[in-house]
Amino acid sequence: MTGKRIRFGLIGLGRHGSRYARHLLDDLPEAELVAVCRQDTRAGQDFAEAKDIAFYADYRELLSDERLDAVAVVVPPDLNAEICAAAVRRGLSFVVEKPLAHTLTDAQRILKEAQGGNVKGLVAQTLRFDSVVQTLKSHLPVLGALHSILIEQHFEPSPLAWLDEAERGGIILHTGVHGFDLLRFLTGAEVVQVYCKSYARFTRKTEDGFSAILEMKPGPLQAVVTNLRTTLGRIGRIEVIGEYGILAGDHIHQSLHRIQGRETHPLPLPPPVPTVLACLKSFVTWLTDNIPPPVSLGDGLRALAAVDACRRSAATGVSVAIDERSP
Repeated sequence: MTGKRIRFGLIGLGRHGSRYARHLLDDLPEAELVAVCRQDTRAGQDFAEAKDIAFYADYRELLSDERLDAVAVVVPPDLNAEICAAAVRRGLSFVVEKPLAHTLTDAQRILKEAQGGNVKGLVAQTLRFDSVVQTLKSHLPVLGALHSILIEQHFEPSPLAWLDEAERGGIILHTGVHGFDLLRFLTGAEVVQVYCKSYARFTRKTEDGFSAILEMKPGPLQAVVTNLRTTLGRIGRIEVIGEYGILAGDHIHQSLHRIQGRETHPLPLPPPVPTVLACLKSFVTWLTDNIPPPVSLGDGLRALAAVDACRRSAATGVSVAIDERSP
């Protein structure tokens, strides 16, 4: 497919989906946005008319558009399995916004459907493309053997009502999944045991805060992931502790330091990158030049396994094991 523009359909055009639309329309010359689908029909029609592209009120009709090469799925996660399966039946490659699904079973279904249909699927774990994360990863060898890793993400309460719906919401699923994916991406190790506590401060049906202790192999390697959606202050801390020092970064505040003894040394960072755009570029390169992206559906499934274990641990008050050999 080298030299061909990839023609996209976009399913989901809300606050986050609009970022995908903007990048596909304005920032990615190798791609072309030809059709969109949105639950809010009036807003979707107005957008499509303004951009001179097709609008479909039903995602099944969009998937039937013969012009499409690929589809971007940016909807609440409980809808992902059904939509991705329909895309596979059409032979369409797809990029699906994280989390891969709202349950481990649905994530397994998406992976199986994509493999069986021989189509390419990518889960947009976009933090892998962040410049702080990429630079921190490049400096990890200076730490020697890794001992522990800490990931903290704190945000303001969300105005999105569906994030507080038990079947599709909760902070463990929606932001915790970033942390669980970064643990694997940065260390190359697998989460094998989880103990998690969660609470609800402003939410009614789901949790808006949690802390998890995770054992990883090969090790011994211990991780802590803490997320809150209860504060007006935002942070995105990542600290990796090794034999020869510490790397401490913040992907929200775009900072990175190496700590040795009592000394702190700032490390140079490249300019911030739009992570959704970087993810889309990687996906398009996979389709056109067959260069695999740095994240796969299997990676999305492993992150969901940690989500599932955290949910079960928080519900039961006991630690939960994960099979390191799956999927």
